[in-house]
Amino acid sequence: MAEEKKKDQQAADAQPKPEKDSKSDQAKHHEQCQHRCEKLQKEIDDLKAQLADKDDKYLRAEAEIQNMTNRFKKERAQMLKYDGQDLAKSVLPVLDNLKRALDIEVNDENGQQLKKGIQMVHDHLIKALTDHGITEITAAGQPFDPTLHQAVQTVPVEDDQKPETVVKVLQAGYQLKDRVLRPAMVVVAQ
Repeated sequence: MAEEKKKDQQAADAQPKPEKDSKSDQAKHHEQCQHRCEKLQKEIDDLKAQLADKDDKYLRAEAEIQNMTNRFKKERAQMLKYDGQDLAKSVLPVLDNLKRALDIEVNDENGQQLKKGIQMVHDHLIKALTDHGITEITAAGQPFDPTLHQAVQTVPVEDDQKPETVVKVLQAGYQLKDRVLRPAMVVVAQ
């Protein structure tokens, strides 16, 4: 039996024993792990910064698209609101001429018939303009407003007049909704 014990001891001694890590090897291994963790943490931080930058750019682009859409809608609404402004400005002299023709006194029946026809054209034109938001600016007897009236002459204040009041309209003014197409040419009491 003693021989068997001796053989077992020799066999156990012959087996390679795992080497114990020395303290310096453990410190080196720990330092390498620490370095790898720091490197990975730095990569994570860089990726988070890139993601935050991309999110910021995305939000800014989204806001810019929204602003452009709103601006486009507003411009379109303005265009639709004042659609026909140029046509209206071109028609106003025609309306002035019709008014002048109606101011002429006629005595014969042919003249009366002609004046009646001019009156019908005038009335239809006024209705068409009104249907599209074009209205005459009220001026006579109103306080002078430089945004609506153009003073071409001043006269001294008479008994029943107030200063800075329109006493006579020389040419009617018109506006399209809230925009002045042509100011009224007026005489103002001062």
